[in-house]
Amino acid sequence: MAKNDTIEVEGKVLEVLPGYKFKVMLSNNHIIEAHVSGKMRMNNIRIVEGDTLVIELSPYDLTRGRITYRK
Repeated sequence: MAKNDTIEVEGKVLEVLPGYKFKVMLSNNHIIEAHVSGKMRMNNIRIVEGDTLVIELSPYDLTRGRITYRK
């Protein structure tokens, strides 16, 4: 499986967890746990409750994701 075989979905932050992790409700009403990608962490992109995000999901584990973009 290639590195770019990910699923991109939009979601909204429900809760901020410690360690750059967040509870996110996806557009299909599933709730997952997501962490911030490295580039967003390096550039100090702040994420608060209510923000709309773009999240990458692996086809192997659809309960965890990586936040790649804040809208």
